[in-house]
Amino acid sequence: MSVRWPWWDIDTENEFARWNGVVALGVNSGGGFSPEAEAELFRTDPPPEQLKAGDVCRVGVPPTVVHVTDVEHHDPPLETAWLPHPTRTVTVLPRGLSYREFPDESHLDGSGYTIHPGDGIPFTFDLLMRPYASLQVGDEVADAVGRAWRFGGPWDWTAFDGEPADAGPAWPLVLLTRAGTPCSVEDAEAVAASTATGSHQETIRDWMALTEASPTP
Repeated sequence: MSVRWPWWDIDTENEFARWNGVVALGVNSGGGFSPEAEAELFRTDPPPEQLKAGDVCRVGVPPTVVHVTDVEHHDPPLETAWLPHPTRTVTVLPRGLSYREFPDESHLDGSGYTIHPGDGIPFTFDLLMRPYASLQVGDEVADAVGRAWRFGGPWDWTAFDGEPADAGPAWPLVLLTRAGTPCSVEDAEAVAASTATGSHQETIRDWMALTEASPTP
């Protein structure tokens, strides 16, 4: 269904694209599985089946648990036909949906639903879990059994010995380098403290219980 979008302005100076102020929302009207409808965050009140063209409705996002599949930063801002131009794109999937429902060749391209924090839509976010919050992409660590690893993201670990990742790094972890240079004492202590208890597999299980999904490869 299409609704007159209440939060963005038309960029009248965009020479390459035109927008009419209307946004399409995914609606599952056929009874079967529709990836676009399943991933849609916005809802209308009244619901679509109670609306006809020209009606007035409320548009918003009810409390929803999602997991982030991708984050992009745009500098300069992304050129769009609407204002404000996005400086960040966050791609999410609602609870219960995984990468497998949105393969690379699908319309949603293996990711999910994109939002642009700071674009005027009054989102409120509460962080429920961030696996490996003390690590940054590119960090190099040593695990409890002496294997060295590169951290590419919570589910993206590369062992320097060339062997398969298997069950992942064995906790606790020792931070070796950050941004290609020896790490600070403070950063090393933060990583050691955050991995002093638990395990990589326990982290995956906790994340899966919260999201009811499987990690994106």
